[in-house]
Amino acid sequence: MSLFAALRLPREILFGIGQRHALARVASRTGRRALVCTDARFAATPVFAEMIAAVETAGIAVLVHDQTLPDVPRDTVAVCVEAARGFEPDMVIGIGGGSCLDMAKCASLLLTHGGALADYYGEFKVPAPVLPVIAVPTTAGTGSEVTPVAVVSDPDRTLKVGISSPYLIAAAAICDPELTLSCPPELTAIAGADALTHAIEAFTAMRRPGDPDLAQQHVFIGKSDLSDQFALHAIRLLGRSLEKAFADGSDIDARADVMMGALAAGCAFGTAGTAAAHAVQYPVGAVTHTPHGLGVATMLPYVMTYNRRVAALEIATVGRALGLGPIGVEDDETLADAAIGEVSRLFAAIGIAPTLAGLGLPEDRIDWAAEQALGIGRLIKNNPRSLDSAGMRALVRAAYNGDLAASSL
Repeated sequence: MSLFAALRLPREILFGIGQRHALARVASRTGRRALVCTDARFAATPVFAEMIAAVETAGIAVLVHDQTLPDVPRDTVAVCVEAARGFEPDMVIGIGGGSCLDMAKCASLLLTHGGALADYYGEFKVPAPVLPVIAVPTTAGTGSEVTPVAVVSDPDRTLKVGISSPYLIAAAAICDPELTLSCPPELTAIAGADALTHAIEAFTAMRRPGDPDLAQQHVFIGKSDLSDQFALHAIRLLGRSLEKAFADGSDIDARADVMMGALAAGCAFGTAGTAAAHAVQYPVGAVTHTPHGLGVATMLPYVMTYNRRVAALEIATVGRALGLGPIGVEDDETLADAAIGEVSRLFAAIGIAPTLAGLGLPEDRIDWAAEQALGIGRLIKNNPRSLDSAGMRALVRAAYNGDLAASSL
């Protein structure tokens, strides 16, 4: 197959220790009135106060909305937008975890185009550019600082929903590993496992022919040559440093690796997309109320095992990126098994539950979860091995029982 690639990213990405100090300069080139979306915890920190003071010193008027909640409840976006409309911001700055960045994207959308958030659920529903967003993550996991998607929770829907549009990609992403030093071990583990799942699902996603209409008709198009490079970079960094960052949160080199891994994974899946592990997490998360990153990571080894039949070469390449090769005489099938084993080992070492039962999924909801997951077409169509109803039920049950071998059937 001839080379094909597609990539959509912010026009500026800054990464490194101390890069948060560039925020004022970047904001000065973007506008003069900034709505800042964060949460109550980070808003109370000295580092946040320092960043806002620098922005204001640069002559930028600031309105802080510090009430962002996990999973961005739909109606909280309307509250933020109503409070900001009279302020008339010309940019939105998101500072915090993935929910704060998603809140910034959603606020920018509604401030620009109005209407209700539900008007934009799905792909390509945003009609035109939105207010520029500057994304400053303080966790290392979601990759929202570089992706075209915002995820919200809607009380009228069982599952969380996404708004996917290239117009939602931040204008600038500023990633400073020092901002992650205060992340507790559990959050470090869950966010980092989310990032590794993004990278592996993006790298093993369906590869499609490079039709000129592909990227024009789909936000997430499957793997391509450039997304593969970002995915493998993420896998290498997370494989060597996630466990270190979990064990010693003060290890700034490990923190930098994990944050760069999350960023690179976002660059990969923001165009390639994710697949079955994410599809299953949507209903499982709705029932168990467990963090997104925890659910996708629990599913990942089972999904890799299911996909191994058609993606052994790609999974073996994941193994090499995790430091398992080159093995020499080992073939791709053997190395693919080793890669799945290493992902399982790493996740166990950082406290990821190994089964859906461990996440609290009731056994009588297995078939329901499988049915709901199968209905998330934008993810299921990206899985390299096709899934039907029986296959999805078998996959979810295998993950419930902890039977890795059964997920290959």
